[in-house]
Amino acid sequence: MRAFVITGPGRAEVQEVDPPVAGPDEVVVEVERAGVCGTDAEVFSGAMAYLRTGEARYPVRIGHEWAGTVCEVGDGVDPAWLGRRVTGDTMLGCGRCARCGSGRQHLCADRYEIGIRHGWPGALAERLPVPVRALLPLPDTVDPALGALVEQGGNALRAVQAAALAPGERLLVIGPGTIGLLAALMAAAQGVEVHLLGVTERSLAFARSLGFTRTWTSPPPPDEGTGKGGVGLERGGVGLGDSLRFDAVIDASNGAGSPALALDLVEPGRHVVFIGLSAEPSRLDTRRMVLKDVTAVGVLSASGGLAGTADLYASRQVDPRPLIAAAVALGEAAAVLAGERRPEWGDAPKIHVDPRLL
Repeated sequence: MRAFVITGPGRAEVQEVDPPVAGPDEVVVEVERAGVCGTDAEVFSGAMAYLRTGEARYPVRIGHEWAGTVCEVGDGVDPAWLGRRVTGDTMLGCGRCARCGSGRQHLCADRYEIGIRHGWPGALAERLPVPVRALLPLPDTVDPALGALVEQGGNALRAVQAAALAPGERLLVIGPGTIGLLAALMAAAQGVEVHLLGVTERSLAFARSLGFTRTWTSPPPPDEGTGKGGVGLERGGVGLGDSLRFDAVIDASNGAGSPALALDLVEPGRHVVFIGLSAEPSRLDTRRMVLKDVTAVGVLSASGGLAGTADLYASRQVDPRPLIAAAVALGEAAAVLAGERRPEWGDAPKIHVDPRLL
């Protein structure tokens, strides 16, 4: 079968490889859509942390955001799975340790991560092997394009849940990328007042096209934000103007300074959620966190949020389809990972790969 293989930093090609065979308690999925994300771009560039720790090594077959149809089942798998459209969890725990036994398989020290960790092949290929325990059946109203957005949506849903907001309360999302926008859409569907903070006017213009009118390239002024206090400037950038507050802040950015800014802008006693990762260590003052009595939550993966996300898409409470810029063939994936975009794609953040295209 055809598969996209990254052979080294900045080097990749479509290769003919042996198709997967379903082992015991596994299925093989015919892939219909797969997304590429910042993690995939880091594997392509060589910046991915796992490449330094030995948890990943070239060649790598990426792709952990996917949807497809089960075409083969292994021993111990109910044949009823055949022909079902599915997506699945990226995190594949060992199933034997205490973390797996307590529902924290996404934190298993011996876990595989599809298309990322310990060599489990990814979904930028015509077929993908998956343990049956990781599968999520998709409702009929969730097509392959939406199905390939369930993994990112699961991350976003867990972040919104961790923010612990009630309708009418104010949420600031830092970083209007795919996960940040999905979090914004999900929070808005719950009646939350959403603000988005980004770096470029272009990304924020796209957010406004989705209906988000409260967008900022610096924290909002008091008459547009919470109506309390102002924004001051400190050395090194925007600081706290002691009364500007949001009921929760989700940091979905890759900015090293964003976690400290999130802590500055959250209302005392509320929640800050960290889901973005910067290339360099982030610094924040834990004394500030203690004195504000803030709850900080880190979100690693979509595990636990997949089913809820599929339900939101199926019910049309959340429509993420405008986030998809294009679907390309396997042979175009390297250009996408290198940051190339066609003008006709516009500013939507997500590029899909359809392995069936030639």
